[in-house]
Amino acid sequence: MKSLTINASQRESVGKKATKALRNAGQVPCVIYGGDTIVHFAAPEIAFKNLVYTPDVHTVVIALDDGTKINVILQDIQFHPVTDRILHIDFIQIFDDKPITIELPFRTVGASRGVLNGGVLRFNLRRIKVKGFASKLPDVIEGNITKLKIGNKLYVTDVASEDFTILHPDNTVICMVKTSRTAIEDEEEEEETEATEATAEGGEAPATEAPAAEA
Repeated sequence: MKSLTINASQRESVGKKATKALRNAGQVPCVIYGGDTIVHFAAPEIAFKNLVYTPDVHTVVIALDDGTKINVILQDIQFHPVTDRILHIDFIQIFDDKPITIELPFRTVGASRGVLNGGVLRFNLRRIKVKGFASKLPDVIEGNITKLKIGNKLYVTDVASEDFTILHPDNTVICMVKTSRTAIEDEEEEEETEATEATAEGGEAPATEAPAAEA
């Protein structure tokens, strides 16, 4: 996974007044959970731009002003309901020997036969929840949709990997190709149907009546 570093200052005061003062100064109050102790820190709001306003998922190194560096992932973020400014961020500390649970973005690969024939690709999932070690997790999960005809579906089992465990039921659909008013019949499928019908017609011998026995 991609990683980025955020330079931050550890904060001692965590009350409402101190938090309000931080926000007024353009700082975002943050908390790190999951370690031996809870860590409170703050960083300029602009420092989170490449973490928050992107479809990508990152691990983060929080570099504190005392020289401490903590590896984390984003857990939760709160925005102001009117201005959309970042109000607060929660992080979870990650360790090399402990798996993490995270939602990874999904991206299609190839051109679907069904879409080329006028069908429409519909998504049920844009992100897939997985569990694995951060060092082995990809930046994005890719699924090949080249063979998908109209009516076909891509399941989470189609993108399974030894590097992580998918935390969705096996029958969970990621995306499917639905028909539309402009869709046309798949030519290969039509040829296969015609070939099957021709074989069936040629392979059946016409029934004949047995001659009556002479008295």
